[in-house]
Amino acid sequence: MDAIHLTNIRAYGYTGALPEENVLGQWFQADIVLYIDLAEATQSDRLTDTHDYRTVITSTQQIIRGAKFALIERLAGAIAASALDSDPRLRRVTVKVTKLTPPIPDYTGQVAVEISRDRIQ
Repeated sequence: MDAIHLTNIRAYGYTGALPEENVLGQWFQADIVLYIDLAEATQSDRLTDTHDYRTVITSTQQIIRGAKFALIERLAGAIAASALDSDPRLRRVTVKVTKLTPPIPDYTGQVAVEISRDRIQ
């Protein structure tokens, strides 16, 4: 299956299990893979024969900014559901959500969750 990769979609959001994460917020990054048959688009060179991924980028940023979930797993699920709803031709979506600066003492790394969802036929 063909794929469109959307990387480094960033937005400031309020998802987190700690109360201060819901008040102060933090930066999140989403990387998304959209699985779709691109055979027609490779021949026609028409936007209508592929997926206009701008809609997924915009909705992902809106979800990150507007949602207040306890878990980044839930945030990833909301992004995946929105992406699949954006175009019936999408067969599958993989979403990776990263907390760029998780509030963990003495930890300078990042925390990420990756999920894949298939369109239910």
